[in-house]
Amino acid sequence: MEAWLEGQDSRFKRKVLKIFEGAGVDRRYAIMDAHEVFLNTSFEERNDIYVREMKKLGKQAFQKALLKSNWEANSIDFLITVSCTGIMIPSVDAYLINDLKMRQDVVRLPVTEMGCAAGVSGIIYAKNFLKANPGKRAAVIALESPTATFQLNDYSMVNIVSAAIFGDGAACVLLSSEAEADGPTIVDEAMYHFYDATNMMGFKLVNTGLQMVLDKEVPQKIADHFPNIVHPFLEKNGKTIHDIDHLIFHPGGKKIVQTVEDLFGDLGKNIDDTKETLRLYGNMSSATVLYVLERFMDKQPEKGELGLMLSFGPGFSAQRVLLEF
Repeated sequence: MEAWLEGQDSRFKRKVLKIFEGAGVDRRYAIMDAHEVFLNTSFEERNDIYVREMKKLGKQAFQKALLKSNWEANSIDFLITVSCTGIMIPSVDAYLINDLKMRQDVVRLPVTEMGCAAGVSGIIYAKNFLKANPGKRAAVIALESPTATFQLNDYSMVNIVSAAIFGDGAACVLLSSEAEADGPTIVDEAMYHFYDATNMMGFKLVNTGLQMVLDKEVPQKIADHFPNIVHPFLEKNGKTIHDIDHLIFHPGGKKIVQTVEDLFGDLGKNIDDTKETLRLYGNMSSATVLYVLERFMDKQPEKGELGLMLSFGPGFSAQRVLLEF
């Protein structure tokens, strides 16, 4: 960071340092070495690294999940890949089909423009496919490299905040409509779309790549809509927030986390695992909520306990999934 800010005003440097120190992120991981971040600054150079590494990470995340579940790659009927931090045509799923010799009739769905919400929306798409096709299996693979979108010559607050909170990551979740499947059950799922908020979050395509768009009013917007996002969804399922045992929330950043923590805190709930995921990995866009989900699954909650997955993304939108462990 000091190398990046070389030549900037000392007061500005102190301000940026304070943002990094207060971001709630202790460490991140990246597909790029430090010298690549500073030297490979063209969109083509960064996207080439993104393509190369997403092929590797996609295969690793997928194989790790298959091993954990004792499944074979050629048993997957529906393959969903989500990413918003680079451009690949063909998408990464095509390479996975070749590398792992998956079935030639596997159904593919690459999702590119859902941003941080895509981890949950991918689960929603998979669930609807599986509901329509009993006895089938699906994989959702989230692959993100916000590092590849870093804008070297942009010293705006949006770019600085993004650089302070985002990290790279990959995750895979496997789902099944087989009668003897393990793991939590998806009870219900829904999307919620905010009107007139398309300018609040996303990317602008510029000559040097994908430039972050992030409005400082996002936390307040979430707070304003929060009752409509959470309560009607639970009521539809005969539940209230007091029935929810586990909050599986995507950590968008420290301010969004604090906003949601205040809202849930008033309802007697905590999002400790969300905060810990942010601390250990940063915001990995669509993959992050799947890291939070894994923390809960590894704890093996009591049978019958309920979990609420929640993430926000460009559009502006909120994605929700109700789980029963």
